[in-house]
Amino acid sequence: MPSVADLKVKIFADGADKAGMLEMYKNPTIQGFTTNPTLMRKAGIADYETFAHDVLAAIPDRPISFEVFSDDIDEMEEQAHLIASWGDNVYVKIPVTNTKGESTAPLLKTLSFAGVKLNVTAIFTLKQVRETCDALAGRAPAVVSVFAGRVADTGVDPVPLMRTARFLVDMIPNTELLWASPREVLNIFQASDVGCDIITVTNDVLKKLSSVGKDLEEFSLETVHMFRDDSVKAGFTLDTRRHIRRAA
Repeated sequence: MPSVADLKVKIFADGADKAGMLEMYKNPTIQGFTTNPTLMRKAGIADYETFAHDVLAAIPDRPISFEVFSDDIDEMEEQAHLIASWGDNVYVKIPVTNTKGESTAPLLKTLSFAGVKLNVTAIFTLKQVRETCDALAGRAPAVVSVFAGRVADTGVDPVPLMRTARFLVDMIPNTELLWASPREVLNIFQASDVGCDIITVTNDVLKKLSSVGKDLEEFSLETVHMFRDDSVKAGFTLDTRRHIRRAA
């Protein structure tokens, strides 16, 4: 049976709910954090910078990624320098392109040369991995985030993609490969087997880690209990005698 202790990948918690982030901060298994504007919006965050400073004051010693939100490349650069100034543990998330499909590779090169720690996000293809690695080569520490979970959503097995991405990222010593958007606990073990450095996981999936290594017959019985208990709590009834009388 698999064991969490066997994992060779760093687990980062993905979310923007401060209470949930602090809950995961207490867990030594969680080695870093990632956020994005979508998660912040879902969490009801109204003031981006205030939220970031609040979180960084509570979590000063593990990597945390905050994303730029401009669609203009020049403004992205300004936002990146501002975000980077918030703390030594801050990684600035830059999307691999803007909404016009314009590559951010030149910006990545500029920021990395300036010493900004980067997390390049929304990567889906090996072409994007290559361009990102070329831009980051030999400069500041950086993370290459490949959205393996969303690739899988298209019906494509992401494991071969991630294996090749591992080979490409290995050639750039200052970079780490991140498996993004996992859908289930199995993805954490797949990321570990592929050799990913990091996997970023939402709290709902992280809570399922308690099931790792559980006896499957025991798990089956727990599931049967759950179905039975919920049917009782719901007050479901069926008048089987009435149907028997009708059949007669």
